[in-house]
Amino acid sequence: MNNKSTIKKIINFIKKQVNNKPIVLGLSGGIDSALVAYLAVKALGNKKVHCLIMPSDTNTEQDLRLAKNVARYLNIQYSIFNIKQILKVYSATLNFKPNKTTVGNLKARIRMSLLYSLANQINGIVIGTGNKTEISVGYFTKYGDGGVDILPIGNLYKTQVWKLSKELGVPQEIIDRPPTAGLWTGQTDENEMGITYETLDKILTAIEKKKSLVGFKKSDLKKVKLMMKNSEHKRMLPPVCK
Repeated sequence: MNNKSTIKKIINFIKKQVNNKPIVLGLSGGIDSALVAYLAVKALGNKKVHCLIMPSDTNTEQDLRLAKNVARYLNIQYSIFNIKQILKVYSATLNFKPNKTTVGNLKARIRMSLLYSLANQINGIVIGTGNKTEISVGYFTKYGDGGVDILPIGNLYKTQVWKLSKELGVPQEIIDRPPTAGLWTGQTDENEMGITYETLDKILTAIEKKKSLVGFKKSDLKKVKLMMKNSEHKRMLPPVCK
């Protein structure tokens, strides 16, 4: 991957898709949202970029600090909206006790609804932060962080996200921290998936390019293929009866 030409392509993509509208972005303190924020400002200027920082009780002080640092460094408009109260009221209306995964997905869907509320208010576009690795294996919440209008880094594997972030000057502290969605205490992406992003990207690249899969652990191959199969519904429009 040529970093400079890739950056140029993404910037042009954002400009074309947005068509001079403002964009709305969720900043989490993680690398994907930081990279998208940097690219959006390069494409549109800081006045067109509106960010929401939406912590819950399972997000850390580091999450909040890093998200605010990115917004301040890029001089973009941002608001902090703690979703704890919404989550509490929402959960209280259910006639069952939601488990850990249900609550985690609910957090993602609450954040999506807040992003679209702001986008409606300013006639803007919700810009997504999903990368190719996570999209390929369905590591996102349907109608949560998957509910967006455009995906500027949706064709970049996670390992490419790290490289492009370094090229653009995203803070090293964000690049180095373990990726996490922060949906429950102590959660990290790689622990939850049971595979490293480096291995995952190598397998996905080999599958995409129809290369030999000899040399990969059978358990890793089985895991990746199962994740891809089980998440097909997330990458398709709902079936329509004709």
